[in-house]
Amino acid sequence: MQQPLYPVNATVNRLITLALFVMAIIYLAACFTPLHIHFDSIRYYNIKDCIEHGCAPESFASKDFLPIGYTGLLLTLSKLGILNGFAIVFVNCLYLFAGLYFIRKVFDKLVHPVLFMVIALLHWTVIKFSMHPLSEMQYIFFSGASLYCFHSYLQKKSYWHLAFAFLFAIATFLTRTIGISLLPALVLGIMWQHRQQLRRLIKKNSILLIIIILAGVALIYFGREKVMEYSSFLEGPLEKGLGNFIVDNAKHHFAELAELFINMPGNKLMSYLPASLGELAFILLGIVCFAWLMWSMFSSRARIPFYIRAYVLFYMFIIFNWPYYDPRFWLPLLPLMVIIIMRTPLSKPTWLKGVGRLYLGIYLLLGLLAAAYALYTGFDKERFARNQAAGEYRNEYEIHFFGKPLSDTATQVDQNVLEILNKYD
Repeated sequence: MQQPLYPVNATVNRLITLALFVMAIIYLAACFTPLHIHFDSIRYYNIKDCIEHGCAPESFASKDFLPIGYTGLLLTLSKLGILNGFAIVFVNCLYLFAGLYFIRKVFDKLVHPVLFMVIALLHWTVIKFSMHPLSEMQYIFFSGASLYCFHSYLQKKSYWHLAFAFLFAIATFLTRTIGISLLPALVLGIMWQHRQQLRRLIKKNSILLIIIILAGVALIYFGREKVMEYSSFLEGPLEKGLGNFIVDNAKHHFAELAELFINMPGNKLMSYLPASLGELAFILLGIVCFAWLMWSMFSSRARIPFYIRAYVLFYMFIIFNWPYYDPRFWLPLLPLMVIIIMRTPLSKPTWLKGVGRLYLGIYLLLGLLAAAYALYTGFDKERFARNQAAGEYRNEYEIHFFGKPLSDTATQVDQNVLEILNKYD
């Protein structure tokens, strides 16, 4: 049996624990930064206002297909009178830390529990989007809770745990549509766990096979409306042909993986490389990272549970068929990716282990820089207005902060965004 990847040095253990304490302080300090507006955040607020206060039947908010899960949180906070930037980040932190705890428990004694938390918390996407009114942290919580309950079911054979696993899986789907990938993974997990008994039962009772098939058809049927809502986004990219659709998607998502593994937004490095060379380098690096992830996940020594593998593959299949570029798409899966990489079965050559330690050191350093930059920007309102969402809402932030735009070139103001800032920041 492969030994747990625990640092054996007591000093290293203390440093890792200190790092977790520092990260907790950083995440809590982020609660005091301004409300971070994102395009999807605006949609969530508009849907919330539409439900709470009403809106025109033909308005975009009334027809918006974003899942209801995160909107439900905003509604709850609004009813409690605490819907503001502080509450958003604080609840996101609760979701995040609890979700990571659940995932850690699934892999108890297989990875260093505190090191896992530190690595996950020091990723630039987690740092960035934990500060936004977005559904990623809620997704991590519900999916982590579902996986933990399913793990407990396998350990204790408790059908209560199994029921809660599926309830949390449904909550995951209601938070982000891609949560649909979790449901078949749990079903396959049950079938895999009881594969011998199931094989015997099917041989003796063909009705059971029919029930299983009907259950799968029912799952597809009830999820068809949500699938159709998203399928409209595929029409334009598919006009180029299926081959181009597959190749373009692969390029996008391999490049996203590269950004995740180097723990840095791609545009920070792209500016130092020729455009074509930079794009090719990120795609090739992403392919290497994907191969690394698959090798680690399917290695018998890594001991990744079958249902985790199934979930990761279902999730990836959906992502690789989504024709848009954004590293944020991978964020809900990131904690599991961290676990899988931590379980990489290292070979005996000391140089390979040395490369792994060097990579970890650079990763952690870049994460600390990302956290420091996020706080530095967050507490400087002028800089925050220029940098948040790449300056997309600079005029609105500056009017909100200072009463007027600070740029002489300001020509337009989005009143909807300004109203959200004035009301909820």
